[in-house]
Amino acid sequence: MLETVSKTDIIYPSSDGEPVAETYIHLYAILTTLEVLKQYLSGQQATVLANQFMYYSQGLPRMRVAPDVMVIFNVEPGGRDNYKIWEEKEVPQVIFEMTSPSTKNQDQEFKKTLYEQLGVKEYWLFDPKGEWISEKLIGYRLRNDVYEIIKDNRSEPLQLKLKVEGQLISFYREDTGEKLLIPEELATALKQKEIELQQEKQKVSEMESMLEKYRQQFGELSE
Repeated sequence: MLETVSKTDIIYPSSDGEPVAETYIHLYAILTTLEVLKQYLSGQQATVLANQFMYYSQGLPRMRVAPDVMVIFNVEPGGRDNYKIWEEKEVPQVIFEMTSPSTKNQDQEFKKTLYEQLGVKEYWLFDPKGEWISEKLIGYRLRNDVYEIIKDNRSEPLQLKLKVEGQLISFYREDTGEKLLIPEELATALKQKEIELQQEKQKVSEMESMLEKYRQQFGELSE
């Protein structure tokens, strides 16, 4: 007797046991991009996922791809074990792939075609070592269902300007020009802020001490 397998019985794995990235440099670029965009979109109806399976055809668990970083709007914030388009009812708006010569063909052909067909608004390729993209960063934006090269390195969905700095993508707010700090920069900025606060407290303490000496010598100040 044959048993019918329902779509709810199908297993959609969350891992394939493969390494997250080809090199430490690629891994660092992925994790830094993930954290910067998570901080930037905090409090919004959006999520940022990294190196997690995105399933795009219900009932077909082999129809999947694992973008290095993807940004999805109009969904519940937070992480997922994997991302199923038919459940979330939203396609990623922006996808980043940290590319290399060994993934060049897949990134330029299969993934680019797939993301184009799925309706991913922007697709960015970042080559942190500059091994095959001389400028290291190239972006594509969907226009009339076809990808066109982004000439100004500006992300419309994110409202951010992208710039290559060393082996990382740096992000700048379009409204203020302010750079979104990476975790290390944020930690340094916080430490500097603590130092400044301590200096201010020291100045206040010194002023209070001077005022107390004045009172002891001349009495209370009269109005």
